[in-house]
Parts: sequence; C-alpha cells; structure tokens
Amino acid sequence: MSIKQISVFLENKPGQLKAMTAALASNNIDMRALSLAETKDFGIARLIVDDVFDAVNVLKDNDFVASLTPVLAVEIPDETGGLDRLLSIFDETQVNIEYMYAFLGGKETKKACMIFRVADTKTAEARLAGKGLTILSQEDIAEL
Repeated sequence: MSIKQISVFLENKPGQLKAMTAALASNNIDMRALSLAETKDFGIARLIVDDVFDAVNVLKDNDFVASLTPVLAVEIPDETGGLDRLLSIFDETQVNIEYMYAFLGGKETKKACMIFRVADTKTAEARLAGKGLTILSQEDIAEL
C-alpha cells in the first residue's frame, strides 16, 4: 500500500522553490510533507500532496520536471520513542531505509507520519505486515 511521492527538480537559484509552491497553492494543492535536498547546481523537492494527479499536472504545466516515486507512509505515535520503536521493526524485518522524513498527521491527532523510501516497497510491505503498523494509503493521506 505504497503512496506516491513527487520529486521536483529545481535549479539552485533564488525563487525556484517559491515558484513551485506558488503554482501548487494557486491550484489548491495541499502539501502534506516537503523535503528538500540540494547540490551546488540543483535541488530535489520531495512532496507528499493531497492530490498527486492534479499536482503533477500543475507542475508540468508550469515547466517543472517532476517524477513519481513509490514510498511507504507509516503512522506512529507523536511521542518520545515512537520513531525508535518503528525503526526497531524495520531492523527486525531487515528493511533497509534509503531516506526518510516526517510530518504531523493532522489537526486532531497525536500521530506523526514517517515517509520511507526503500529499495522495494512491495517486499518491505510484506515484511512489515502483521507487525502492528498502520501503513497509510494515498486516500488516507488525502484525508489528513
């Protein structure tokens, strides 16, 4: 039950990130999470949004290069040790994490959501099944 992350390539110069967020905001695309990695010449914005299809179309219509990547979204308690307990399950099941980032899981909840990029989401899902985790779907993300 992976979700889709949008990766947007941005030239590393002033105003590029703002232009991307303005395009999304003016089209009512709600970002749930954002991670930004950079090098000297370019950056990669990784986004989790409420409507992936609309967001990709908006980005492409505004001349941004965007691609989709499957990632796992796992809900955890927003409390001390929550991430450590989750990472223990990943360690126990030998699921290797390529990168991760987090966001809070909504206005009325005491939960956080961790986004994980792993080499093979299907294998990771199978290994994590039955471990008491809440793995979110794209629909769950849209409702947060």
